[in-house]
Amino acid sequence: MRHFIFVACSAVLLGACSPELNWRDVGFDGTRLKAQLPCKPDRATRTVPLGGVPVDMQVAGCESGGAMVAVMTAALPAGTDALAVMQGWQQATLANLQAGDAQRQAWLRPGMLPLPAAQRVATQGLRADGQAVSAQAVWGALSEGDHVRLVHAAVYARQIAPELAEGLFDGIKP
Repeated sequence: MRHFIFVACSAVLLGACSPELNWRDVGFDGTRLKAQLPCKPDRATRTVPLGGVPVDMQVAGCESGGAMVAVMTAALPAGTDALAVMQGWQQATLANLQAGDAQRQAWLRPGMLPLPAAQRVATQGLRADGQAVSAQAVWGALSEGDHVRLVHAAVYARQIAPELAEGLFDGIKP
């Protein structure tokens, strides 16, 4: 799963956009979830194992000003332990980055579930080609009827502009 998420983000984010930070609303099929991305996103949907069960993960991402940004979301089957899955997703992402110490803080948007793993994380790591990269990411969850939808957004760049990360994370609306 770690490899897929990294490959999916990389593949989706290969397209460049212009102009930089041209914010636009992005919706996701089958959900009320909305996000704002700073450039025209590429999209992909793929079935991946998340928490030991196959789920359809939707990814929208692009490249802007040398930074790769992406928003991913997946609806978990009813009865799935959303907290455990979210924690596993975080661990997989950080392991894939070969991340050092990560700074963590609670991240809760209005309308989202107050899970302990709903966090904003900032860290340093390595890209697939071995180059150093800064990463900032958030994970959250929202209730949709009988199931929970997980949301993950990330920014990867040599140096992350604060307005880019803030705009991406503040633009997520359940």
